[in-house]
Amino acid sequence: MKKLLVVVDYQNDFVDGALGFDGADTIEDEIVKLIDKFEKNNDFVAFTLDTHESDYMQTTEGKNLPVEHCIKGTDGWKVRERLQEYLTRHPVFEKHTFGSINLGNYIQGINVLIDEVYLVGLVSNICVISNAIIAKSALGKYGKVFVVKNATASFDEEMQQKGFDILENLHIKVI
Repeated sequence: MKKLLVVVDYQNDFVDGALGFDGADTIEDEIVKLIDKFEKNNDFVAFTLDTHESDYMQTTEGKNLPVEHCIKGTDGWKVRERLQEYLTRHPVFEKHTFGSINLGNYIQGINVLIDEVYLVGLVSNICVISNAIIAKSALGKYGKVFVVKNATASFDEEMQQKGFDILENLHIKVI
């Protein structure tokens, strides 16, 4: 069986833009290493992109997190430069909220080919946790889901640890 690596929202606005934070850039080498490993093994790789429009501030998220970010077409919306070449070879799922139902549908479509899903990226206790739960649901009762600890980060280390604890409680391994 093959594996799937999901790179969650590794975009400029989360690294050094509107919602950037110290430490977000430190996971980039590990993400690139994992993508290269998955490609070498002919495993699957997919990306999610946090994607908002000009009406962001009127959305539910915008009212709760009133910081414009990842506005489609802006530099902040783009995946980090080092990862951009990979986007031409792998599925990319734009999402307007934390989790991607389209990613879940993709996983359901390939779940006879894969038995493990690995998630990396930003932000661990928001979008990574949301997509890990979606992946767990979509993969089926025998599949395994992992979050790679040294390839994900958060602006809030306490919330990150709480998120990791919740994932473990849901049988999603943090490795």
